[in-house]
Amino acid sequence: MSDVATPSPVLPDIQSTGDRRRVAINKVGVTNVRYPISLRTPGKGKGNEFLHTVATINMMVSLPHHEKGTHMSRFLEVLNEYHQELCSDTLPMVAHRMKEKLKARDAYLEVTFPYFIDKAAPVTGQSGKLDFDVTFELASNGTDDFVMTLKVPATSLCPCSKEISQYGAHNQRCDMTVKVRMAEGVHLWIEELFAIVEQCASTQVFSVLKRPDEKWVTEKAYENPKFVEDIVRDLAVALNNDDRIVWYQCSSENYESIHNHNAYAFIECDKREG
Repeated sequence: MSDVATPSPVLPDIQSTGDRRRVAINKVGVTNVRYPISLRTPGKGKGNEFLHTVATINMMVSLPHHEKGTHMSRFLEVLNEYHQELCSDTLPMVAHRMKEKLKARDAYLEVTFPYFIDKAAPVTGQSGKLDFDVTFELASNGTDDFVMTLKVPATSLCPCSKEISQYGAHNQRCDMTVKVRMAEGVHLWIEELFAIVEQCASTQVFSVLKRPDEKWVTEKAYENPKFVEDIVRDLAVALNNDDRIVWYQCSSENYESIHNHNAYAFIECDKREG
């Protein structure tokens, strides 16, 4: 038997062949990739800490009209290079690497993950983990455009119900969603934006509540009734007052407790337009 290895056959690379239809593709890539990431967070002392979580990631690039297809495996190769520290600061690096590796003009990255904070109950102080959804979006198409989205749970209580009822008022869970662009060179931590958003509802939600805490939350909501319109207007006022934020979209969806439908309101503002 010969010790000489048989050369591997040359495999055709169909993606790299040409295309004659002359139709460019704006975005092509991989979506719904579940991947463990380590997210850099502000430390309580000096330096930073890391939160380990699992993200759902979309990675896309533009494709010129003369190329038949992109190389899907290369997206995951890039992700493997950066998964140990994925945060708002490193997203441009990931996008630029995507463009380099896939020889693309534009790159788009979306990273959605559950984020956990320690939240103490309002009266007893019992601590629990509260989770909410965060999304980082980075578009690198001439410039690097970063958008951060938070979906924050809270409680709303109907002002009309309180006014017309002899006792009680109907309340509901609500999801407040805020998308922001920040001024150049400015950092806004997830925890900081979360604190701004949750103050705009009738009251906050907590993961651990004993009876004294539940009494506090119920009465707090009753003392601070808000329509869905009130919530988004208060969100807009708070975001307008923060100079770190130059553009935002804010919305609230209230999951009605006495209707078989939800209430919704939305505001968008570009503060750069004056």
